[in-house]
Amino acid sequence: MEKKKSDDVNSKWDACLDLTARRVVYSSLGGAFAGLLFFRSPVTRWASIAFGAGLGIGSAYTDCSRVFDASSSSSASAALVAPISTEPSSSSSVSQAEEE
Repeated sequence: MEKKKSDDVNSKWDACLDLTARRVVYSSLGGAFAGLLFFRSPVTRWASIAFGAGLGIGSAYTDCSRVFDASSSSSASAALVAPISTEPSSSSSVSQAEEE
């Protein structure tokens, strides 16, 4: 039983590290692109890269803490997936209005 629990925690850590690495790299590249596009000074360009990296770390931390908190409060395992919207899309509300 302990082996399964440790494997579950290890897989969650692997997923979180992978998510963190990808988000930091992608948001840093976005910050670098924005810095090259909008700023002339090297200091502000580096600041935009750092800001992008901070956004990536923050969003990865939020998702990973949600995964680990959900696993400790319930027996169901949480996955790193995008949240599902519960609101109806605008096209379905338009088609419903046309039917009435």
